[in-house]
Amino acid sequence: MVKAFVFGKFLPFHKGHEAMINFALTKCDFLTVLVCCSDKENIPVPTRQKWIEKTFERENKIEIKSYNYLESELPNTSESSQEVSKVWSAIFNEFFPDCDLVITSEEYGNYVASFMKIEHIAFDIPKQLFPVSASAVRKDIFTNWKFLPDSVKPDFAIKVVVLGTESTGKTTLTERLAKHFNCSPVKEAGRDLIANSNSFEFDDLHLVASEHAKRIDKAVLEQGPLIIIDTDIHITKSYANFTFDKTLDVESKIYNSNNADLYLYLNNDVEYVQDGTRLSESERNLLDISHRQILKDHNIEIIEVKGDWDERFEKAVEQINKLIATNGKKHWA
Repeated sequence: MVKAFVFGKFLPFHKGHEAMINFALTKCDFLTVLVCCSDKENIPVPTRQKWIEKTFERENKIEIKSYNYLESELPNTSESSQEVSKVWSAIFNEFFPDCDLVITSEEYGNYVASFMKIEHIAFDIPKQLFPVSASAVRKDIFTNWKFLPDSVKPDFAIKVVVLGTESTGKTTLTERLAKHFNCSPVKEAGRDLIANSNSFEFDDLHLVASEHAKRIDKAVLEQGPLIIIDTDIHITKSYANFTFDKTLDVESKIYNSNNADLYLYLNNDVEYVQDGTRLSESERNLLDISHRQILKDHNIEIIEVKGDWDERFEKAVEQINKLIATNGKKHWA
C-alpha cells in the first residue's frame, strides 16, 4: 500500500492545489493533506480544512490534517531552501513515519524527500496548468475568481444588499448596479412567490426565506465575487412581524447565506407608486419603521441612500467601490 502526503498553507485553497491533490491521488493508495498554519495568518484553520474536505467529500482515500506552528519557532513553509526543508522534514517524519511519497508543486519537494528518504513526484512546478498563486488570489480576488473551487467562493464573496420599504426602487437599483459592475444580481424571491403584499399566509414567508437563500448561494458560484442582492432575510422577518405580529424563526444556514458586507437602505423620500400589488402608502411608511427596527435589533449597520434615482445610484456606486477597495470583509492578507 502506497501512502503519500501533500502539504501547504492553502491560503486560500485554489484550483492549482485541487489539481495537485487529484494528481497525487492517482499516485498512491491513501493520501494525507497537511494544512500548515502559522500564528501570523488570518484565515482560520477550520476554514481551510473545510475547503479541502468539501472539494473531496466523495473521495474515500484521503484525509485532511492540520499543524499549527509559531513562526518564532519554525520557518515559514513557503520558503525554499535546504535548511528550511531539513527543519520541516523532521516535522513531517513525525506526522508520516510510514509514508512512501510526497507530492509538491515546488522545487523544495526534492529537498524534503531527500531528508525523509522517500520519493518526490513533482506536479506542474512551472504553474502552467493553473497560473495562479494564493498570494495572487488574496491581492486581486476579481482577476483570480475563476481559479477558486466552489467550496472556497462563499468565503470570498462580496455581498451587497439593497434594502428598503416598498416602492423605493430596490429592484431597479439592484439591476442598474449589477449592470454597472458586471456582476451577479439576486432577484427578490418575495416578489416572485407572493403576488400581492396584501394577501399571503405566514408560511409563505418561510418559502420566501428558503428560496431567497438558494438564489444567493447560486449567485456566489457565478461570474465574480461581487453580488448585488435585492432584499434579504431581515426584510422577510419584518413582514412577519408587521403583517402577522409573529416572529419568523429562521435556521442559521439561511442567515449565513444572507450575511452581507454592505447594507444599502433606500429612504422612502421618493414618489410612491401603487402598482396594484403593494401596500397603501401609509402602510408602506409604517413598514419602513418595522424594517428599520428589525435591522437595529439584529445589529445591522446600514448606509442610508436618499435623493432621486441618479443620486441613489451614485451614492451606491461610491459605497460599493469603497468596499471593493478592501475586498469587502474578506480581506485576508
